[in-house]
Amino acid sequence: MTDFPDDIEKLKAMLLAKDALLQAKEEEVAALKTQVQLLVEQLNLSKSKRFAAQSEKVAKGTFNEAEQQHTLPKSAVERGKTGRKPLPADLEREVQSHTLNAPYCDCCDAPLHECGKEVSETLKILPQRVSVIRHERTKYACRQCEQTAETSKVITAPKPASMIPKSLGSAEAFAAVVTAKYVDALPLYRQVDILNRSGIDISRATLANWCVQLGSKVQVIIDTMKAQLLQESLICADETTVQVLREEDRQAQSKSYMWVYRSGEYTEHPVVIYAYQPSRAGACVREFLGDYTGYLLSDGYSAYDTLKDVTQAACMAHVRRKFTDAQKASPSTKAGKPEKALTFIGKLYGIEKRAKGLSAEARQQLRVQESLPILNDFKAWLDSQHVLPKGALGKAIIYAQNQWPKLLTFLDDGHISIDNNVTERDIRPFTTGRKNWMFSTSVGGAKASANLYSLVMTCRANDINPYYYFRHLFTALPTRSLADDMTDLMPWNVELSGIE
Repeated sequence: MTDFPDDIEKLKAMLLAKDALLQAKEEEVAALKTQVQLLVEQLNLSKSKRFAAQSEKVAKGTFNEAEQQHTLPKSAVERGKTGRKPLPADLEREVQSHTLNAPYCDCCDAPLHECGKEVSETLKILPQRVSVIRHERTKYACRQCEQTAETSKVITAPKPASMIPKSLGSAEAFAAVVTAKYVDALPLYRQVDILNRSGIDISRATLANWCVQLGSKVQVIIDTMKAQLLQESLICADETTVQVLREEDRQAQSKSYMWVYRSGEYTEHPVVIYAYQPSRAGACVREFLGDYTGYLLSDGYSAYDTLKDVTQAACMAHVRRKFTDAQKASPSTKAGKPEKALTFIGKLYGIEKRAKGLSAEARQQLRVQESLPILNDFKAWLDSQHVLPKGALGKAIIYAQNQWPKLLTFLDDGHISIDNNVTERDIRPFTTGRKNWMFSTSVGGAKASANLYSLVMTCRANDINPYYYFRHLFTALPTRSLADDMTDLMPWNVELSGIE
């Protein structure tokens, strides 16, 4: 039992001290509740990322692929698109005729006559076919000189120009190796194993040397592509990590970066360029873009804010992901604040889906009429929220508010996309390949890979078969000088029809 003093002032002081202690306890409890809430959010988000189905990822694993039963998507059934697609008409056809040895009727034993053919097709796949090109260079001599001159000169027909003179590889071999590594993410040591099965003994070091030299010698093509990219009104940018083992004055464990720059989603002939840099500093993007003054679409990374002459556009998909994370962090809420934000964003993407086939002018007009009111309501809702700033929802709201002026830029020009997903799709093959080869040995190798990835992804963006393009390029480029015009060798200008 507490003894209370008779003195009123002492009693007041004691009560004030107890009130202060109680308030401190309440503040401590509130802080602990906040900490628990944040930890629960982190746990829920971590569990969701680890165990929940990922919409942007395909199922992993190779051992269970053969056992997976094929089921037709419900949407396909509803649209009536059943059955398998026919095999491409441009594939080589090998016709096999099947007839009866004794075409007689089972009923009356009379001879049967042909009344048509039933046609079906099966796919034939051959393992990698390896052959040898034998170059026989005819030699010429002058009989007159042989009789009259002291020496007789022998002239030999020239050998076709090669990307790598005196190399064992042909343009077809170079194209196959590059396509396997940079398109199919097949490491060089696996390609060595495949060649060994055909009795071809080529070392991994040789294949690596081919890739480095080829990537270096296509620099003139990359320079031409970059010049066109810098003339466009919109450039999209993103970056990802890469490890280089041997880099001057840097440890092997240091992070380097592969920057990706590309044309806008609605460009007729898109260009994709990978650029290796040892850091993620703003100087890297300033070096690449130079005095570019158009629109730049990117995520919220601060390095892009160091550019003075460009007009920044932000990615709505990044905003959506953060609210999705907030939704996963508080899964018990059925129709809470994250869902409200995602509803606003979903309406914006619904409008973008309708705007896909429109001209740039019509697309901009549609956005101003329908997207702008939704954005205004979304911004008012964001500003009215009072949540924990360190929580998942608080971070999502703050991110959206900080990016807001850039998120509105896509209203100004119909050539600008609402998000930067097109660039992220172009950087994904690099991250997939990186899981297989893990690192680059040298800076030269990283830069060569950047050039070859640039050509691969530009081909993909223009719906061009990379192998056929590389085969054409590696045949034509050795016949050119560096001063020649290279625009006819751009992927979208190369005529590949009729190539076997």
